[in-house]
Amino acid sequence: MACGRDVPKELNRKAGDAMTENPTPTPSNESAGRVSTSDDIEVGTYLEIAQADRVTGDNPPIDERMKTIVIIDFGSQYSRLIARRVRESNTYCEVIPHDAGREILDEQDVIGVILSGGPNSVYDDDSPVAPTWVFEAGVPILGICYGMQLLAHQLGGKVEPGTEREYGHAVVHKDGQDNILFDGLDTEVPVWMSHGDRIEVLPPGFRSMAYTENSPLAVMGNEEGTMFGIQFHPEVVHTPQGAEILKNFVFGVCGAVGDWTPANFVSDTVARIREQVGDGKVICALSGGVDSTVAAALIHKAIGDRLTCIFVDNGLMRKGEADRVQNVFAAQLGVNLIFIDGTDRFLSVLEGVSDPEVKRKAIGAEFIKIFEEVANDIGEVDYLAQGTVYPDVIESISTTSSASHVIKSHHNVGGLPDHMDLSLVEPLRYMFKDEVRKAGRELGLSAQSVNRQPFPGPGLAIRIMGDVTFEKLEILREVDWIVIDEIKNDGLYDKLWQSFAVLTNTRTVGVMGDQRTYQYVVAIRAVTSDDAMTADWARLPYDTLARISNRIVNEVDEVNRVVLDITSKPPGTIEWE
Repeated sequence: MACGRDVPKELNRKAGDAMTENPTPTPSNESAGRVSTSDDIEVGTYLEIAQADRVTGDNPPIDERMKTIVIIDFGSQYSRLIARRVRESNTYCEVIPHDAGREILDEQDVIGVILSGGPNSVYDDDSPVAPTWVFEAGVPILGICYGMQLLAHQLGGKVEPGTEREYGHAVVHKDGQDNILFDGLDTEVPVWMSHGDRIEVLPPGFRSMAYTENSPLAVMGNEEGTMFGIQFHPEVVHTPQGAEILKNFVFGVCGAVGDWTPANFVSDTVARIREQVGDGKVICALSGGVDSTVAAALIHKAIGDRLTCIFVDNGLMRKGEADRVQNVFAAQLGVNLIFIDGTDRFLSVLEGVSDPEVKRKAIGAEFIKIFEEVANDIGEVDYLAQGTVYPDVIESISTTSSASHVIKSHHNVGGLPDHMDLSLVEPLRYMFKDEVRKAGRELGLSAQSVNRQPFPGPGLAIRIMGDVTFEKLEILREVDWIVIDEIKNDGLYDKLWQSFAVLTNTRTVGVMGDQRTYQYVVAIRAVTSDDAMTADWARLPYDTLARISNRIVNEVDEVNRVVLDITSKPPGTIEWE
């Protein structure tokens, strides 16, 4: 095992020293997405990296005031998704916390405000409210879910707990009157609901514009046509015409012209990295996934040989993954590469640990220990770079709103220790996965790297229910290999967001060769998604499932039963944990 000051110098490699590529099947179509590419956006419509600077440093000055849609974040997990939908219409937007001051009005030409959803009830004493400057600015306002209820509450209406909660699919019925938000839409519009409260009394000057079976006031607007509220979530893919509703607000109400063409993502991010790092040195934690690969490529473009990439084999990776990752990184990036076999260290800290949150935090802490040791060995290292993306952030912590609820800790976000000797560089922190893939293609990375399905940083540790042992890891590696092999053989890999196996801590009785068996149950999980914020379980062909199941029980002695997970997100998460 090599770690810290024990890192062998011969493992510090450049591209010219790369070994032969592992012949793992890879997608051949570089432009292929996980699912429909209709929601894929060009590199220029990324979620503004300047938001990250509010955490890690000063925001570079903006040359001129831009016409801007401001999104007020009340703790919704979908605030950044709203921003993404707005930017898809080539209109600049920023997400700011609910307690932000009116400085944004001086910094930008604000043409509209969107009030996000949130986990609170507006009638609770400690619930966040919209700042007064929002109503004083004289610009159009759109409230979404909690934002709609907040509009009603702050403008003199009444919000109360609903007699029935609405979670999931619903149908909004237009009331027949003019409604600019629904221009070009059908009379009945399928939407995605997620609320328990509802408006009982409209604020003065407002009228009802649409309803659902359980929400008599599903859409409201004022007589002037400048303020609107919608009870559903137009930003999620489960509201099929939601993007059109947001465009109607952005263009029809706010008067945007869709002429915002931001600077090239790569050049802009490179400039920001140079500003943050200065003359410092960076070590980059590589996992083999598209996020860390793109992050490393961006940083290398910015600072060259002052970047050292570190790949730690934590023993929690898939079959053959460690060799493949080393080959890919060395061949494609041409950066300084240090390989560390940390299997024993990670298995040691995970011994007897079954709680998934504890697993994540233990793995995160051990990663940081190793990186700090390597930094000491290298000398004068100032920064740790990570491929953190926005779904990691919003499920772990909220950097823009104190109103957010934590879903789970990610090893590279909420799983980080309170004290670190290295400062973080996270150029992708506010980007979604498909946007990262676009950036990777812009950087010239291969389809193998760009189209790789997401793989959790804690690896197979969170796909093993209960405690993690070397024996369980070996079982899951073999099972996972079969799942991916059959998925690729049937041409399904690029059509799925993720597909993998979970080793449960349940054993069942089986019969094999007229003999009783008592072995593990394995669960198969496959989902479709555009951004990991929501996901639907994939309808895999029966023949594919049959081959997967037959191969697993025949090739992996420790497994005698295979089940299929058909839970969407929400209410579940993509990973089991």
